[in-house]
Amino acid sequence: MTKGTTSFGERHNKSHTTCRRCGKVSYHIQKKTCSSCGYPASKIRNPTNIKTRGRRTIGTGRMRYMKTMTRRFKNGFREGTQAKKQK
Repeated sequence: MTKGTTSFGERHNKSHTTCRRCGKVSYHIQKKTCSSCGYPASKIRNPTNIKTRGRRTIGTGRMRYMKTMTRRFKNGFREGTQAKKQK
């Protein structure tokens, strides 16, 4: 039996299916746990690898709230004021 192309034709059993929590195809059917988020554990799995953590940390999504934070911090979080006219 060869290790390459011919062996790949026999692979038709799925060990993982979609996870309810994270939506990735990482939920192991026999183990009943998700390899990505750790479901059904109450706390989300936090990988220790720096590279892995960088894929899911702050700054990887839309950042609807955080992207305006630096500008608002610079101005002292002022709101509802009119800019002073320059002379």
